[in-house]
Amino acid sequence: MAKGWYHLLENRGFLRVDGPDRVEFLQGLVSNDVTKVTAGRAGYGAFLTAQGKFLFDFFMVADGDALVLDTEGDRVGDFFRRLRMYKLRSKVELSQSGYRTAVAIGDDVLTALDLPAERGSARPFAGGIAYVDPRHAEAGARILLPASADEGALTAAGLQPIGIEAYERRRVALGLPDGSRDMAVEKTVLLEAGFEELGGVDFDKGCYMGQELTARTKYRGLVKRRLMPIAIDGPLPASGTPITLDGQEAGEVRSVVPNGDGHATGLAMIRLNRLDEAFKAGLPLMAGEATVIASPPAWARF
Repeated sequence: MAKGWYHLLENRGFLRVDGPDRVEFLQGLVSNDVTKVTAGRAGYGAFLTAQGKFLFDFFMVADGDALVLDTEGDRVGDFFRRLRMYKLRSKVELSQSGYRTAVAIGDDVLTALDLPAERGSARPFAGGIAYVDPRHAEAGARILLPASADEGALTAAGLQPIGIEAYERRRVALGLPDGSRDMAVEKTVLLEAGFEELGGVDFDKGCYMGQELTARTKYRGLVKRRLMPIAIDGPLPASGTPITLDGQEAGEVRSVVPNGDGHATGLAMIRLNRLDEAFKAGLPLMAGEATVIASPPAWARF
């Protein structure tokens, strides 16, 4: 009997940061506290514009004396180029390195991987690193593998292959963003995508690029939109489809995951005032011809 299921993600890219200044170098650039990333702890964070808007999100893993950033494969070259601009005299070496990432879900998957049910917990696995998703433990585990690794170690741990749809349904049900699919590049503010609750930003670490807007958004209560799960009934809307309330703009569809029964789930960026109006008036949100039901995730504080 399977202890869990895994899927090897195809569209991931990896940046490796070596050298004695690797932690200090990243600490001044990214949203989370890099000093907390160790052999036993993985992290999640973002790289922002100078104005504090989203550019890239990534998982951070310690691989020996290096830090590895696991990010969107289609955009990893741009991320590499931007990081290299800030290298200056820092004693770091940046490279686009060959790894693979698997996601693993199931009630017994953390037991199978010998991981405690605590987000970010990490340990060596098959020449790589297995870790609990740093955003939410119910999202299961992620496994960073060497590029040359096969799937034998995963099946030996009691995991069986599964299609990406099962993982995607789990992800969107939990309200977890996935890069530029769910966060508009140079437009989204981190707190709109739940980075505070999901452990993707540290407000005590000191300055980093884009820190001022992120802090001001928190302390002045300026979050007016939130990324949240949606249930879709009707013709499937494409990502980017406007969501309306009684003909007025209320948000935008992001990820869409068909359920195979004529319905779908997904994520959408929703204006909170419109969501409140919809509840009070008993009116549906619409995405094209489809009805959309938006539900704040259980972990969200709004």
